[in-house]
Amino acid sequence: MREIIFDTETTGLDPKKGDRLVEIGCIELVNRVPTGSVYHAYFNPERSMPAEAEAVHGLSAAFLADKPKFAENVHELLEYLADSPLVAHNAGFDFAFLNFELAQCRLEPVCHSRMVDTIKLARVRHPGAKLSLDALCSRYGIDRSHRTRHGALLDAELLAQVYVELTGGRQIGLELVADAADPIVALVTTVTPNRVFRPARPHAAGEGELAAHAAFLETVKAPLWNGGA
Repeated sequence: MREIIFDTETTGLDPKKGDRLVEIGCIELVNRVPTGSVYHAYFNPERSMPAEAEAVHGLSAAFLADKPKFAENVHELLEYLADSPLVAHNAGFDFAFLNFELAQCRLEPVCHSRMVDTIKLARVRHPGAKLSLDALCSRYGIDRSHRTRHGALLDAELLAQVYVELTGGRQIGLELVADAADPIVALVTTVTPNRVFRPARPHAAGEGELAAHAAFLETVKAPLWNGGA
């Protein structure tokens, strides 16, 4: 199964109040294993950068000034996301900004049925514990020493490791079979991408193919299916 772990950086907390998306980082997992495929982009928000937001991610208005607008890269981003489940930490926040930007482009929003929120998974796995990305990295022994500031791609890379641990660690393939009653497995497997399923097409060899196959068999000396005779 293909999944996308993603994170965003923004100018603030609420797109309805004029805040915009300025960075997105995506990591591709297939069967909970990173494939090495990533998508990363900065966007010009066409507005100033509040000092408190810049202090979090270090992205200044001057740095973003020559970056493409979201609308310029939106189709490239959507092609990468495809119809895969989207995994994020506090996913409602990231979905809100992503769908706001899509609305500005007059495009359909990403359906929330594709959302996997690792905070919800962590709350089930570790009730009462701290649920920040830093806290979960510490819990699972994930090195974050290079994370001096928030960054969408870096945070997505860390979250990918956290997600694998939350959903069974490196033995995920065995655990999904052995422990289907696990509430984490139940939460993750209820996410259903918006795929259109088509009935299988009938497959049968044509007369020419059957004749060619028979002619080929005639050329085989001492075939095993005839006892080698």
